[in-house]
Amino acid sequence: MPELPEVETVRRHLAERIEGDVIRGVEVRLSRIVRHPAVDAFADRLRERAIRRVERRGKYLLFQMDGVLLVSHLRMEGRYAVADPSEPEAPHTHVIFRLGSGRELRYADVRQFGTMDAVLEGEPLPRGLAELGPEPFDPSLNGAALGRLWRGRRAPIKSLLLDQRQIAGLGNIYVDEALFAAGIHPLTPAGLVGAEALDELLREIRDVLSRAIREGGSSVRSFRDGYGRHGGFQIQLAVYGRTGEPCPRCGGTIQKVKVAGRGTHVCPACQRNPIARTAETGVNA
Repeated sequence: MPELPEVETVRRHLAERIEGDVIRGVEVRLSRIVRHPAVDAFADRLRERAIRRVERRGKYLLFQMDGVLLVSHLRMEGRYAVADPSEPEAPHTHVIFRLGSGRELRYADVRQFGTMDAVLEGEPLPRGLAELGPEPFDPSLNGAALGRLWRGRRAPIKSLLLDQRQIAGLGNIYVDEALFAAGIHPLTPAGLVGAEALDELLREIRDVLSRAIREGGSSVRSFRDGYGRHGGFQIQLAVYGRTGEPCPRCGGTIQKVKVAGRGTHVCPACQRNPIARTAETGVNA
């Protein structure tokens, strides 16, 4: 699933190409992509609307128009492209926005998990969007704030970092990378991590996200940006997808474990598991 850097990369490229353009018509070929309202009303709401800004919140793309907001979630395989009508369509193109410039904004989705909502001004936002936590780059987000939020929590810190209600935009790739950089084992109970360590974790989260955005995201599987280009950050990944390879820090072997049902990459030497350490010593943490 595209995470914050990939969605931000798509946002920037779409903003360059379609901001200021007008939607003249909408063709929806797969109705389940549209969640709200019904397909005909969805098309009517967007017709003759100028795209003022393309923004991002967490993993959502937000197309700001006068009086209406188009909310798009790419999910697993959603992809946008701006093309001339004469250009061949990508397979699995499900929604086409015909623009006043004569071009088309095309949405393709092999897995068909992506969603779109056209929300009128004054209507409630889609539930997932409305429940998002702060952005990772929010200056008010710090170790002390996270410490208060997670005080007493026994859930693994990785599972909370993946919870979009806690911090918006993080996913499996960048959580693994940030936890490795901060030296925190993904199974560590969140409530056991102190404010200083959480400040360090936030610094690493922001660093890895910033570097990934500069490289156009990570094309670990099939991600492409708004120009159809692959991302470049995958070659910089320290642990994600590197099971059995040497740790770039200590030379130990990267392992893959399950945390909250997700494949998780960890260096057991650099990221000591406090649960396992407690069991070894017999100390009650």
